[in-house]
This record gives sequence, C-alpha cells and structure tokens, in this order.
Amino acid sequence: MWLLPPVLLVVLAWGLDRVFPLPAPPAPATRVLAEDGELLRAFLSPDQTWRYPIALEQVAPVYREVLLGYEDRAFYYHPGINLLSILRAAWQNLNAGEVVSGGSTLSMQVAGMLDPYPRTLTGKLRQALRTLQLEWHYSKDEILNLYLNLAPFGGMLSGVESASRHYFGKPALQLSDAEAALLAVLPQRPSDWRPDRYPQRARRARDKVLQRMQALGLWSQARVEAALREPVAALPPEPPLLAPLLARRLRQVCPSCTELPTLIDAGLQRQLQSLVESYSARLDERQSLAVMVVRNRDRAVRGYVGSARFGDPASQGHVDMTSAIRSPGSTLKPFAYGMALDRGLIHSHSLLLDTPRYGLRYRPHNFTGGFSGPVTVMESLQRSLNLPVVQLLEHLGADSFVAGLQNAGLELQGEGVRQPNASVVLGGVGSTLESLVGTYTALARKGQAGAVRLQPQQPDPDRWLMSPGAAWISWRMLAQNPWRALGQVSETPWRLAWKTGTSYGYRDAWALGVSPEWTIGVWVGRPDGSPSPGRYGRQAAAPLLFRVHELLPESSQSLTQPASVSRQTVCWPLGTLESQSHNHAGNCLQRHQAWLLDNTAPPTLPQAPDLLQPALLRAIWQDAETGLRVAPGCRAEGQKLEQQKIALWPLQAEPWLKPEWRRDERLPTAANSCSRLRSTAESLRIIGIEAGSHLQLPPGRTALEVDLRARGAQGGLNWYLNAEPLPEQPGQGLALTLHDSGDYRLSVVDASGNTDSIEFSFQRSDTGE
Repeated sequence: MWLLPPVLLVVLAWGLDRVFPLPAPPAPATRVLAEDGELLRAFLSPDQTWRYPIALEQVAPVYREVLLGYEDRAFYYHPGINLLSILRAAWQNLNAGEVVSGGSTLSMQVAGMLDPYPRTLTGKLRQALRTLQLEWHYSKDEILNLYLNLAPFGGMLSGVESASRHYFGKPALQLSDAEAALLAVLPQRPSDWRPDRYPQRARRARDKVLQRMQALGLWSQARVEAALREPVAALPPEPPLLAPLLARRLRQVCPSCTELPTLIDAGLQRQLQSLVESYSARLDERQSLAVMVVRNRDRAVRGYVGSARFGDPASQGHVDMTSAIRSPGSTLKPFAYGMALDRGLIHSHSLLLDTPRYGLRYRPHNFTGGFSGPVTVMESLQRSLNLPVVQLLEHLGADSFVAGLQNAGLELQGEGVRQPNASVVLGGVGSTLESLVGTYTALARKGQAGAVRLQPQQPDPDRWLMSPGAAWISWRMLAQNPWRALGQVSETPWRLAWKTGTSYGYRDAWALGVSPEWTIGVWVGRPDGSPSPGRYGRQAAAPLLFRVHELLPESSQSLTQPASVSRQTVCWPLGTLESQSHNHAGNCLQRHQAWLLDNTAPPTLPQAPDLLQPALLRAIWQDAETGLRVAPGCRAEGQKLEQQKIALWPLQAEPWLKPEWRRDERLPTAANSCSRLRSTAESLRIIGIEAGSHLQLPPGRTALEVDLRARGAQGGLNWYLNAEPLPEQPGQGLALTLHDSGDYRLSVVDASGNTDSIEFSFQRSDTGE
C-alpha cells in the first residue's frame, strides 16, 4: 500500500510530461564556412539571433572550467535544483537588502531559456518543474551543451561560439583565460556588461570571476594576475562578410541547413575582396565585376567574388555575375583551335587567312577593323583575330563545335545552340563565368573539363574536351607574356596562358587565365546588359586577371609536354613539313617552328570548305631550254619537257605578299604556242601610281589628292590602305587623299578574288614637315 503514492507520483509526472513536453531548442543560425572552418558569412536564426551551433569538445576547456567553477560547482551532482545554493542566495539577498545572487543552477537557467517564465512565485515553480523535466530527458553533458548554445551574450548574440566570434574574432576553442572569464559571467547581465559598449563594467565583472577562481583554489595567483593584466577589447558584434553571394547561393539551395561547408580559402578570399575593392575604383558607378579562382587539381573554388560592391544599388551589387548568362565574346576560340588540332586540320603554325571574305555569306570583322593577310594559328589565337577562326570553324563544323563544348559540360544557351553557325565562336551564344572557368581547366588537366566544385561533397567527374596533346599546344600558344608588348622584360618565366574576350557592343569584358595550378576567370561589365563603351577584355579585365595571378602561390613545376607533341619545321605557303619532297626547289618561302600533334603537319586550309579555289601546289611542264610553261597538248615536236611542282599562296593573301611571292611571279611565262595557258582576261592592275613611287606634296597644299583606277576588274572593288579598308567607291576608281608622310601599301580586290597591290611613299615637303 505504501508503494501507491510513489507510483501515482511517477504516473502523474509521466502524464504531465506528455501533456506539457519540453519546448524544442530554437534553431541555430546558418553558417557558411571556409575549407578550414573559418566563418565566411552567417544568416540569422528564425528568432533573429546569431546562434552558432557548437559541441562541448569545440569549446576551450578553460571556459568550461571557469563556467562550472563560478556558476555551478555541483552541476554534475545535483538533480537540477541545488537547495543549498538557493538558501545561500536567499540569505545573501536578505543581508544586502537587494538581489545579489540568484541561486539558479545551470540546469535551471537552461530551463528558463527553453521556456521563459514570469518573475513571480508561480513562474519560479514552473521553472523548477521544467528543470526536473530537463534533467529527466537530458544527460548532464547534453544540458551543458544546451547552455553553451543558448546563453545570452548581449544584443543578438546567443551561445558562446557566436559571442567568441563576434567579440574576439576567433572560435570558442581558442579562448584565453581572461576571455573565458568574461564570457562566463556575461550571461548574468548581458546588456550591462557588453565589452564592445561598456569595457570598464565588463572588466570589473571579469576580474571578479578571476579573483573567485583564485579564492576557490582552482587557479594559482600567478595565472590570475596574468589574466588580470589582459585588457578588455572587443570587436563590434558584426558577422563577417566573406564571399557573401556564394553564401547566399548555397543557403538558397539548402535553406534548412545550419552549416554549409565550402572549399573557399578564407585568406585568399580576403585578398581578392580587397583587390576588387581597389580595382573597382576605376569602374563607373553602374559597372560591376566578378572573379573566380579554381585549383586545377580538384577544380575546387578557392576564391569567389560575385560583384564589385556587394549590396550597392547603382551597380546592382546583389546580382551574382559568376552565374549570369552573358555572351562570352572571343573566349571560346581556344576550344575551336584545340578541336581542330585533334581533327588533324591544323598545327600551331598553319597558315590562316585574315583577309576579306568575298563570295561568302558570313563576313565578320576583326575587333580593330583591319586585316593582316596570312597569319599563323598561334598569331591568330594570341591576337584574337575573328576571320581566321571563322575560316577554321567552317572546316570544323559549327554543329560539331557546339556539341563538343556541351559534351565537355560547358553551359550554352541561345539561338546559336539551337541552330549553330560560325558566329558561335565569336560569342553568338550565352554562357557563364563559372562554366567557362570549369571548361578552361581542361588546358591544365590534359584536356579534361568539368564543373567547378563549391563544396567538399561535390563530385569531380572529368568530361573529355580535347586530347592531352591538343590541350598542351593550346595552353602553350596562349602562354604569352603580356608585358613584352609594353617593352618591359621580366626575369620570371611566364607561366599563365590567358585569353580575353569582348562581347558585341562592349557589353562584357572577359579575361580567362590558366597556370599549371590555377584557373582564373574575370568578368567586367554592367549587370543590366547595357554597353560600357571603350571597355574591352584586354583593357578592362586582363589587368585584374594578372593581379589576381600574382596573389596565388605557384610551384616551379610546369605542365609536362605530352609524348604526342613534337616541334618541327614547316614551310609556307603549303604548311607541310620542310622534309617533304615538294618543299624543295624554292617552295619553302617561309619557315616556322611548329608544335605538331602526332607528327601531323596538315596542309594549308582553303578559305572555306565549299569555295572552289585553285590548288596551292601546282604541277607544271616547262621547256627544258627556254623555261617557258607549256602543256603536253601544245608541245612542239622534239621539245624536251620537265615537270615542276610550284607552291602558290592562296589568292586572298596576294595583297599582303612580297611582289616576288605573288602568283604571276611564281608561275613561269606561258609559251606562245600554248594560248590556253595564257589568260584571255586582263590582269587586275592599279593605274595612277607606279609601284615604288616617291610622292611629294606641292607647295601651298595641305593634302595630296590622287585619282586612281583599277584596270581589268571583274565586279565590285574593295580598296585597302596599309591593310585598313577604305570607304566604298563608285565604279572602278578611287579618290585617294594623303595627309601624313610615310610608307604606304595600296591594295585592291575585285568580286572574283583577283588582287593587286603597290607600295609607295609620301613626303609632305623636302624638309619632312
């Protein structure tokens, strides 16, 4: 019978526990962490506090020692309520005539944090019942852990980790003796003892705790005196703001996550944000920029800046431009050259044509507006010429190019994806900085591209873009020292392959760089897509790329040249190896040291795959005695013929060639008996100035006006002065006006591709004025 009351008490307690369960602990704030665990950015918890989750083992042992020694030495022995402490507190308050001690145990404080109560007798009873309930459900270590996460520390700070981070700028695991003492006492009066606002009050409260530790015999006098000498200094309780747009992005993907690890290097991120802050001073108020730094070996994103001025309304600083769809400009060109290397279409010094595209529907222009004539693949890529890469893409196939990029994981959008054409390689599609950076890593990863990794749990799958040899040659062609153009000489070997790009209308300026260890991407422009006149990749984005590269540590190891790559001498105009037989007998007009893939030296490509053009290697018959060109059908009886193979330049290159290299000079004169070998049409010739003329300005004139004509033209004419196009002229004439002294080359091309070119000089006066 005597067991009935205890049983009823237990049943009653169980029933009350079921009806009035303990409130769940409030949710913590969301923390976005760097690779080493440093806090990048935090987001407030639902109850609008900075509460960073932490476990017992993540707190400095000295803090637990001070907390238990000062607040609740019997914590591990009492059932949650310490009657002796309550009686002692009541006696102290009675003697003092005011409340000087509360007598609450740590368990009672946690119960009050979980279920706040009114400061009445009923409220105290409710707190006591909640404390017993808490002790029923949780172990002592779990209750202590709740205190570490819920205790108030002033303002919006809740929990010892947030207090340590905000006040001292370090995790709770690194607290000093003095800092631990201050945080142990601060929850008693968090608003009055905040170290950032009331350092003197905070110091008095801290010193009281330190002296208590000595009085209790827990710390030595020397240890306490050392802690007393430490000043009270606290940072304003503001959360860090490193990689804020990345943090926002990750939280949007997982809003319920309380901890979001990243692969960001916090130290590098600070340097990047400081660099961007200073660099953005040269931008106008509506311009923004983005920078991404990726470690090649695992495609880990180590630096991430999504806007120039985070939160700035004028430059739309809330827009993350690393993931914005923009026109990539010329940044896709290296992939076209890499794919062409793998297809056996080119080597590093193949002859390409930077010439007008007569008879072809697509006629883009170079960024500078002029033409350079015959150029090497390397020169075309380094100078980012448009016409040669369009020539190449038409042989490669726009469909094949787009499919290869998408297979490698490059994000592409727009009409150029649905109906690919040659404009794709000049920026006629949309992509993102993040996707471009991931694809550019292929140049340092043996042709294997892939998506960049923002978090440790993300996989790192490789996607084939090009062969190791093609990737190495592409990297080698782009690894040019930009300071050479400025006349500066650097003793340090240049190990960064880089490419710039500018989208139509100066809307986007790009710079991508790849070193053996890093891939860097930079975008500069206006987030709303409006133009930024005069802002192009080399001028607006490349300087920032080089400054970012200077921040990054590099080993002395370079990219290993694959066994499939060799360097051999090739000859122009045919583009094949010097060792081949038809390159003898004067056919090797220009020699180049070229990087070859699998010892393949493909011949020079025609301007377009569907354009009928005469072969560059012409087989002719000559009279052995006179040297005149004949044909077997018109040979005289007894005439001895010799066959010869002559290398000719593409017709479109003629205006840029030396006179002795042109077709008319290379081919022997046809014999009179072979009328079919002699063209019945008159050759295209410039009339009005003789080649090699020296013109002078007559006295009293400010400019020299010369009337010229083109004889033998077929169809419309296009005139060029020093490779720059002149305004269209009616008919067959040209009204040429010369203002400046100098050497000039005048060229003309008709609708059939026939060309003529002359060189002359002009002097304003005998004195050279």
